[in-house]
Amino acid sequence: MSDPRIGDLDAWVAALTKPAALMELGALAVCVIAAWAIAALICRAKGSRDKTSIMFGRRIVDGVLFPLVLLCLAYVAKALVALQVPLAVFKIAIPVLISLLVIRFGVKVLQAAYRDTPLVRMLERTISWVAWLAMVLWVSGLMPVLLEELDQITWKVGGTVLSVRTLLEGTLTAGAVLIFTLWISSAIEARLLRSATGGELSLRMAASNATRALLVFVGLLLTLSALGINLSALSVLGGAIGVGVGFGLQKLAANYVSGFVILAERSMRIGDSVRVDNFEGRITQINARYTVIRALNGRESIVPNEMLITSRVENLSLADAQVWQFSVVSVSYDSDVELVMRLLLQAASNHERVLRDPKPSVNLTSFGTDGLEFKVGYWIADPENGSDNLKSMINLDILRSLRENQIEIPYPQRVVHTRAA
Repeated sequence: MSDPRIGDLDAWVAALTKPAALMELGALAVCVIAAWAIAALICRAKGSRDKTSIMFGRRIVDGVLFPLVLLCLAYVAKALVALQVPLAVFKIAIPVLISLLVIRFGVKVLQAAYRDTPLVRMLERTISWVAWLAMVLWVSGLMPVLLEELDQITWKVGGTVLSVRTLLEGTLTAGAVLIFTLWISSAIEARLLRSATGGELSLRMAASNATRALLVFVGLLLTLSALGINLSALSVLGGAIGVGVGFGLQKLAANYVSGFVILAERSMRIGDSVRVDNFEGRITQINARYTVIRALNGRESIVPNEMLITSRVENLSLADAQVWQFSVVSVSYDSDVELVMRLLLQAASNHERVLRDPKPSVNLTSFGTDGLEFKVGYWIADPENGSDNLKSMINLDILRSLRENQIEIPYPQRVVHTRAA
């Protein structure tokens, strides 16, 4: 295989003006059309237009698939054309396609792993500039000269001799390893969390978080090894971290351990309705350190996981999502008891959100000071849609039915005795 670098700029420019360059341009155009068609067919067969996908995107050129297929076809075309004519166009086309693939891969991995933030956009621009700069230096033949000059600038750190070239190579290696680990972890996370709900979602999220942390740790070790740092020195750092966790980070460590315990034993799951420290809502996130609980009014509470382990928590939907509600109604003593019970039962049964199995119930609970007290109770299966709104509508129906049937709701009565002076 010939050297992709351009050794003689004048000879390369002269080669571009020859008819053989038209053959290379034609072959390259065929590669572009074929790559576009192959990527389009795969996208249509896969049916993927997910933003978080690494290989695919909303458009054909948005993902990694198109530049990857184009680069493979270009290598095949280069080998075939080299048998017929001297190469000129492919000497610069191959490095350009490699740079394009690196840019698209890095951008898609960052988009899949993190949200669209200014930091992520800055990293995307950095990857683009570095890739295009490396391509220009390689094609022009300045890369080896520049690396040799950077290798001459050295300094000693402890027992290790570092150079600017080593530092740059280590930085690029760290970036490549980080992007690679993020790619693998994002793919594993998408695979684990696909079509998972409830307790299964919590357990898979724990596995996903643990896998990402392990991959990043392994990537860090590989990066340090590439920089020439002795990994045995990390034993001292590990001991210091252990002492810090033992004395100064007890609460933080307890929250992390509690988070993995919650995710492992599944006592609380994403989507459960819970009441913690007089705050009631639905669990929307279970992270390693804290849990997010969202109330029906939109307020969110960030609860440390240690509190969920060590304090009393009411899980309203641990066994199932059904929730029991009731209203207490007081009527006068001269009311028709059977009619009252029938009206209360009818008011509760008329609403679609009230479950038919188990069915609503009405009971005479006590003989109150002012009248007879009835309790009408019912089950609902969707507390996340609100409970007070349903209770209010049932109470309004009860009040309307009692008034239409001239059943009195007694006012509180008190007898006051006065003593003559």
